[in-house]
Amino acid sequence: MEMQKLYLLVALAPLFGAAVAGLLCRVIPRWLGHTVTIAGVAVSFIGSVLVFQDVMAGNTFNGPVYTWMTTGDYSFHVGFLIDSLTATMMLVVTFVSLMVHIYTIGYMHEDPGYNRFFSYISLFTFSMLMLVMSNNFMQLFFGWEAVGLVSYLLIGFWYTRPTAIFANMKAFLVNRVGDFGFILGIGLVLAHFGSLDYATVFAKAPEFANTTINIWGAADWSLMTVVCICLFIGAMGKSAQVPLHVWLPDSMEGPTPISALIHAATMVTAGIFMVSRMSPLFEMSTTALSFVLVIGAITALFMGFLGIIQNDIKRVVAYSTLSQLGYMTVALGASAYSVAVFHLMTHAFFKALLFLGAGSVIIGMHHDQDMRNMGGLRKYMPITWITSLLGSLALIGTPFFAGFYSKDSIIEAVAASHIPGAGFAYFAVLAGVFVTAFYSFRMYFLVFHGEERFGKAHHDEHTGDHDDEEVSHDHHHGLAPGQKPHESPWVVTLPLVLLAIPSVLIGYVAIEPLLYGGYFEGVIHIDKVAHPVMEELAHEFHGPLAMVAHAFRTAPFWLALSGVVVAWFFYMKRPDIPAAIQRRFSGLNAILENKYFFDKINETVFAGGARLLGRGLWRGGDVAVIDGFIVNGSAKVVGWMAAVVRYFQTGYVYHYAFTMIIGLLLLLTLWVRV
Repeated sequence: MEMQKLYLLVALAPLFGAAVAGLLCRVIPRWLGHTVTIAGVAVSFIGSVLVFQDVMAGNTFNGPVYTWMTTGDYSFHVGFLIDSLTATMMLVVTFVSLMVHIYTIGYMHEDPGYNRFFSYISLFTFSMLMLVMSNNFMQLFFGWEAVGLVSYLLIGFWYTRPTAIFANMKAFLVNRVGDFGFILGIGLVLAHFGSLDYATVFAKAPEFANTTINIWGAADWSLMTVVCICLFIGAMGKSAQVPLHVWLPDSMEGPTPISALIHAATMVTAGIFMVSRMSPLFEMSTTALSFVLVIGAITALFMGFLGIIQNDIKRVVAYSTLSQLGYMTVALGASAYSVAVFHLMTHAFFKALLFLGAGSVIIGMHHDQDMRNMGGLRKYMPITWITSLLGSLALIGTPFFAGFYSKDSIIEAVAASHIPGAGFAYFAVLAGVFVTAFYSFRMYFLVFHGEERFGKAHHDEHTGDHDDEEVSHDHHHGLAPGQKPHESPWVVTLPLVLLAIPSVLIGYVAIEPLLYGGYFEGVIHIDKVAHPVMEELAHEFHGPLAMVAHAFRTAPFWLALSGVVVAWFFYMKRPDIPAAIQRRFSGLNAILENKYFFDKINETVFAGGARLLGRGLWRGGDVAVIDGFIVNGSAKVVGWMAAVVRYFQTGYVYHYAFTMIIGLLLLLTLWVRV
């Protein structure tokens, strides 16, 4: 009972902070707004540590805490499932959220919406905790929609900027597409399993292994395949997989702290968490796993290419996030769920670090985000420089860093997989290593090394050099001529240092227990006969040090190294080469600049098609049928009848007598016929 109270405290403490800071945002002073929200998330983090220790001691919990609704044979509960997967997610969510809350004091100190922002990020933390702690699909869907709503509010936080409003509407609509598939999957589960409780559904799942359903035509579809693909479409929206990825780069219109919180560590990983939680269902459909694998592989490789040509520092990190989410999805498709969760955890730390590091650079540059106006920041911003370097090394999978253990494990898992699409996925994740190293260190060298380019372009919106879509500015427009960048205040640099530590160490510490030590025993279910990937990885694993020693003889290490070297050569020694390549391959560059034309297709085919359909329904249905035929038509018929009847209303008796005789004759004729 005591632990149940602690579970409630972990979830509700951020909600309390959000309510105080949000409802009283115009009344309370700033210091109280950030104190109450940070205290709420700190309580949540400490509670998560205690819950983690309790789970490690062998205590798990699965049960309802509140009955929301009962209808017919079904009852809908708010309930908690606390096991090793939940405890891991709770630690990641609350720790990263706490770092972002502290960082926000420094980043948003000039913003008039200070208390409102703290309220939103605290509300987001509550929503995410409700999602990961749920023990049933109803509560999962509540958390799923709540994080979508709060991300809409945060992306459009600067609501006076048209680009921000467009970006948050885009995120909202694209997520609705994914969520439509998600709720169809949940509806199928309720219809066939008769319950939304995870434990009940997972226990009944084997009974439905061979069940088929008829969707359209004469074809029979496997129930498990349809359910899993529908659920994964929800994950494609939330975790930004092709083709539902288009909202994530545009969401950089929001303030940098939410880029770190939502688009690196927590919300976008909700889909990865959900598929891992649903492993008993996904293991029953190789078709669904193959679908997951191929979608993840496409995202991992092709979104990485787009990071190469970006000039906005935040957009480079955004495309990097898309690519890394693709890696996690590939691991899910290869039945290496624990590896996906491991990469989710390591990625949360180093990607949040990179986003917050980018934000620190933006502060130092007086809110200029264009990397072409930077260079040589290393000596002006030493803490930001070293933490960003550590984050970049972790991202590209440098041996001993956190990203190395999880990323290499994903590549090995795909190599061991034999399901359809595994060959393409292996090529994609291997090629993605070079691409990741190249765009990461292109950003690093352009920002921290080379000649100092700031102060020269004050400012390019006057010269028209920059594409407005590419470079978004917050409130100010960079350094004035003669001005120098400066290191950020301690509330910004402290979270960077605290995130850099796990970015370096967590992989070495966690790989053995998480992947091979039975940490997820009884939580993640794998069909070891059909998908023996983890068995093969365990056979090859001889400890983290042996993994590092072996790494220097593997393709990923040399691909990453070559990516760094090429980036150094192109942007430090011969910057004329990338410019020449861009001119030489202008067609390919145009494809990348237009992001493979996904936005154009969406705007022309789907948005344009919807407008065309709406216009057709308005003109054909509303104007022609309803107004023209039914409303105006009925009026015309009545008017016509009245015009005819008027000829009989003359006032002469003999006309009325004649009419009566004609009417009598008609009645007699009808009567005789009947």
